Amino acid sequence: MDDTQIIARVSATPARRVIGVGTLAALGGLLLWLLVAEPPAEIYWQAVLLVLGVAALWMAQMMWRATGRDLILTEQGLSDSSGAVLARVEDIAKVDRSMFAMKPSNGFLIQLNETQPRAWQPGLWWRMGKRVAVGGVTAGRDTKPMADALSMLVARHKGEAQF
Repeated sequence: MDDTQIIARVSATPARRVIGVGTLAALGGLLLWLLVAEPPAEIYWQAVLLVLGVAALWMAQMMWRATGRDLILTEQGLSDSSGAVLARVEDIAKVDRSMFAMKPSNGFLIQLNETQPRAWQPGLWWRMGKRVAVGGVTAGRDTKPMADALSMLVARHKGEAQF
């Protein structure tokens, strides 16, 4: 994406980032502690606790890395600071911020015209099929203006509005 004309930038708030990652890390630690302190009698349940504990710790470090990125909106579309393109304006059918949209906390949902490859940055955004969801550990005060600006860009691209 072209970074010369950034319309909006969203990043994870430090407090939400620490709480989200801390919760996952605490869950992983508690599951592993339970495995060591009070191991279940059956080996099957010990394996379940081990896998879930390690998975929670792995997810915590993945979320820490992902939430260190910014989301950047330009005239061309939405990308993150690593260069990954979430959605191009010409590929967007609709931006949905409604109460009943399946979207992350303080976020919004983008409906695409065509199916895109799956991608996921825990706590920041995910893409599955024709949907891109943005939000999680971001602040609503940042994502709401980004969603509005993206809606205007899509409307202008479709010729529905005069700017």
